[in-house]
Amino acid sequence: MRIALIIIISKLIIWLVHKSLDRIVLERASKHSPSQARRMTTVGKLVKNVTTYIMYFIGMLLMLSEVGINLGPLLAGAGVVGIAIGFGAQSLVKDILTGFFIILEDQFAVGDVIQTGTFKGTVEVIGLRTTKILSWTGEVHMIPNGMINEVTNFSVNNTLAVVDVLVAYEAQVDKAMSIISETMSRLEHENLVKQPEVLGVQLMSATSVTIRVTGECKPNTHHMVARAMNKAIKDALDRNGIEVPYPRMVTYQRSLEEG
Repeated sequence: MRIALIIIISKLIIWLVHKSLDRIVLERASKHSPSQARRMTTVGKLVKNVTTYIMYFIGMLLMLSEVGINLGPLLAGAGVVGIAIGFGAQSLVKDILTGFFIILEDQFAVGDVIQTGTFKGTVEVIGLRTTKILSWTGEVHMIPNGMINEVTNFSVNNTLAVVDVLVAYEAQVDKAMSIISETMSRLEHENLVKQPEVLGVQLMSATSVTIRVTGECKPNTHHMVARAMNKAIKDALDRNGIEVPYPRMVTYQRSLEEG
């Protein structure tokens, strides 16, 4: 009966701490910038993990005490065993320390889009030992914190949407640039920070002229903005009869008399 009570009280304390942290984080996050709000969410999840581990440990000790096990010799022996295990658990210690430094240095937070090594995605959880990353195709990557050496954070600064428009040599380049510039000045998108601008002719290949267009947008939204830019530019060029390059085949015929 007492063991069941210990389990219930432990779970109740964990639930109360989690609910309180969620409320505190939600209230404070609403008063700060998005980056600070993400950091608060990250710290809140870490504190919840630590609280859960501590309560499980305390609950286990109390249950052992209830079944008549003397905790004194057990805890004394645990110190010696802990030292021995420590030498073989250096990677675990490294994971935990790295996790704390990630949060303290604000390298990234929950909700950020990052890339570390070959893994890229949205940070779901920064735990004591691992970081969970959700890729855009749905895979969940569990990465030990100690393996996170280099990180690229795509959610810190504004990004640049870059669109290269290919125009046929037969088309009037100046006219095409003017049409694109006018179209971009009217483009509306919730993630645009500044209206896109035409930089000019970026490249001349054997079959086409490449015009580069760029637009500053909110962090990690350049793919969405670039798609909107491509659609608007294509529609505008079609309306004005500006040709885009496409493969062509020319066939020559010779009569038998010519042969």
